[in-house]
Amino acid sequence: MLDVTRTQARVAELLAEYRIPSAAIGILHDGEIIDFAVGVKNAATREPATADTVYQCGSMTKTWTALAFMQLVDEGKAGLDEPVRTHLPGFRVADPEVSANVTPRHLLNHTNGIEEAYGDPGQGDDVYERMVANIAGAPQVHPLGHTHGYSAALGYAILARVMEVIDGKWWDDIMRDRLFDPLGLTSTSTGHAQVDPHRAATGHLIRSLDEGAVVSPLTHLPRSFGPGGNISSTARDVLTMAHVFLDGGKAPNGTRIVSAEAVREMMESRVPVPDPYVFGPEWALGLIVCDWHGETVYAHDGSTVGQSARLRILPDSGLALVLLANAGPRDSFYKKVFNEILPDLGAPTIPDLPEPDPTLPLDLSRYEGVYERPGSRYTVSAEDGELHLAFTVNPMEAQLTGKPERITYELLPISETHFLMPSASPLEDPQTVAIYDFRHGVAQYLHTNCRVNPRTSEENKGMHVTAISTISDNGGFWDALKAAFGQLPKGAKWTLAVASTDGTKAVNVIVHDSVDSVKTFFEEHAGPFATTEYFEADAANAVGLPKN
Repeated sequence: MLDVTRTQARVAELLAEYRIPSAAIGILHDGEIIDFAVGVKNAATREPATADTVYQCGSMTKTWTALAFMQLVDEGKAGLDEPVRTHLPGFRVADPEVSANVTPRHLLNHTNGIEEAYGDPGQGDDVYERMVANIAGAPQVHPLGHTHGYSAALGYAILARVMEVIDGKWWDDIMRDRLFDPLGLTSTSTGHAQVDPHRAATGHLIRSLDEGAVVSPLTHLPRSFGPGGNISSTARDVLTMAHVFLDGGKAPNGTRIVSAEAVREMMESRVPVPDPYVFGPEWALGLIVCDWHGETVYAHDGSTVGQSARLRILPDSGLALVLLANAGPRDSFYKKVFNEILPDLGAPTIPDLPEPDPTLPLDLSRYEGVYERPGSRYTVSAEDGELHLAFTVNPMEAQLTGKPERITYELLPISETHFLMPSASPLEDPQTVAIYDFRHGVAQYLHTNCRVNPRTSEENKGMHVTAISTISDNGGFWDALKAAFGQLPKGAKWTLAVASTDGTKAVNVIVHDSVDSVKTFFEEHAGPFATTEYFEADAANAVGLPKN
């Protein structure tokens, strides 16, 4: 039997330890829901969080979108293995084979491999139609179906556009009509503007334990993340959705949401995850599949800029747990909270990450190299018989979170393809990484945090271009740059982004093939919000960059 008072006290201790302002906890066990909140929903106002506080669910949204899509499959209006072109005849990406053969199943389980090069689709109702139109030239990160590689926004946006064409409604309306209303939900919505501000949790960043939580300057994700990341909800509403997976497709009110066959398909159609330890060894349709000491657990996580969410469904135990917080994500926090609850309910606890094996005989040269895609760059190198990974942080993320622009980790071998990546920072939990798919004597991919990064053939040798901007619209300028960072031209690198303390000036350094190419790219995104001058810079000394 769960001791709620003891659990609340323990959660309060953990919130203080991690400097997280609040968390809402929900437990669905044998059809009954217990929910409560601890802490404050805004660190500045100190207003207490309650069970009715609404949090951003981030990528947990994908489970909701997948569930709504499975209704269309039940109705015979869509097929998991029919080409996307069945409903979107003009669908096209750079690879003709992918254009013709990508299916909803590839989108649901993140094996489509399409780069998230969708530009700025705007904030209108037609945002997903525009995203699909914008990827006509999008390249492949990997061949279709070759490996798992998480798509934060694009894959589920394509899926949403298929749903819109079939149903003749916008995605937001589809979710309301197909899920929220039949489930009887009154606190769940698809957009930031729909959330009652008096009930909304405020997102926070934690740049140091001494400073504690500070209100995030970004209140919500762009609308392009909608089907993959923009649902806001309460713990009770999330568990009402989770009930569908525990009761063969039925809502707690008895309404059939999807068939029992659809639930089985969502759970049993799986692909392996190259890095199996932090999230889970397999990915199903809108669900992560975990193994907790022999019990199969279905899950999805989510995070926005300052909020985080964790959902775990244990069918064999008749149990579902949700944690919503207004900071994070921190894996060790959620594990400590859930492991406080699980034993009282007779359920298995969450396994620890595996211990490294220093005796493994590895040829370190097989792993060395640069692995990257727009927005992320990992350099693996060997020194004195040890592997190290250097991660180049997105400059906008570094500015937002106070992180250095380059972080180096030691890689401790777990197996021939898996490594533990401990962190010296009290703000980071240990991670794992997979370096795998050996061809021509070297690994082809690096997979961590569910994202896949292909090996690059050579490092960029292009020109360093310094862009010095006089800003006319501070918010618009930095929002545009955040969008631009994900759309870097192939081979380009963004090595610096800094602002003056008064916000009127900014300096950015981009490496590409010419001043003109950088100017064209930069003006397309930031032109309306600043006047910018462009200069070729010496590579080693550009705006004080460290020499290599």
